[in-house]
Amino acid sequence: MSRFFSSKYEKLVPYTPGEQPKNMKYIKLNTNESPFPPSEKAVAAAAEIAKTLQLYSDPEVTPLVEKMSEVFGVDKDEVLMTNGSDEILNFAFMAYCDKDHPAAFPNISYGFYPVFAEINNLPYEEIPLREDFTINVDDYIGINKTIFIANPNAPTGIALPVSEIEKIIKSNPDNVVVIDEAYVDFGAESCVPLIKKYDNLLVTQTFSKSRSMAGARLGFGIANKKLIQDLNTIKYSTNPYNINRMTMAAGVGVLCDEEYTKKNCQTIIENREYTVKELKKIGFEILDSSSNFIFAKHPNKDGKEIYLELKERGILVRHFDKPLLSQYNRITIGTKEQMQALIDNLKEMVK
Repeated sequence: MSRFFSSKYEKLVPYTPGEQPKNMKYIKLNTNESPFPPSEKAVAAAAEIAKTLQLYSDPEVTPLVEKMSEVFGVDKDEVLMTNGSDEILNFAFMAYCDKDHPAAFPNISYGFYPVFAEINNLPYEEIPLREDFTINVDDYIGINKTIFIANPNAPTGIALPVSEIEKIIKSNPDNVVVIDEAYVDFGAESCVPLIKKYDNLLVTQTFSKSRSMAGARLGFGIANKKLIQDLNTIKYSTNPYNINRMTMAAGVGVLCDEEYTKKNCQTIIENREYTVKELKKIGFEILDSSSNFIFAKHPNKDGKEIYLELKERGILVRHFDKPLLSQYNRITIGTKEQMQALIDNLKEMVK
């Protein structure tokens, strides 16, 4: 760090993104990207709008918000589009957390939550998961804090039913509850319908996973219009042109091709089920997943050794050094061919 770096950030530990290798070709199963390209409609729309990049983008993201309203069955003023879902999550920390409204989230969850709290100098509590890595809903009942829950959770892949989440929302009426649904399209149930019932619910999602647009950086939040007004205040105070013209056009394009998205999600679910079945045959223990990844360990082989040996064989998975997680690896679900290569290599490794 330079001598000019503010002391308020001297203890900040930044989020660590997954590896993006440049030196060799890997089977890349480490960052939960889709193995499928974006919809051709999205690509064509982005290519066409690229001809007008000399102009600023629409700060209200009007065409995309209108299409979102149609697809998700909500009002236009109940939607906010952001530069990835990370942006709206950060907005929520900024808007709804302070010394009187601490943040609360699981101790094993999306690694950006504590970073957002730290960089905004906010008090927060990390609530332990049960030994089986599930969230104990009772730990969040009436705690009077701003709650962040990834559902399905990451890196475990375990999902809570909406009925359980509703208990949390209902019991904390004076605090915002943020449900981060980055992986909801792979087998979990969305809380979006509950925004009509509860004024303290913010649901966030992303186009990065199920809609194959990780490189476009597009996320969104859905909530009652007053919460969206709050978040727009933060947006217009930081970056009003947060969605570029090509990303907006691609977003509209992919929403016009929902069948393509659904087909890809179904293929990933089938590949996940096949991979789980095959890995269990060779002794792997795998948590129940409703996401586009699995969280797996082997009783006879160290988790980091598995990660390193797979990397040597040209397959990248995600390993976490945190003690509670160190025996597991998070494995993104790819194409059938990619998963077969993973399975074949793991069979050789655990013999």
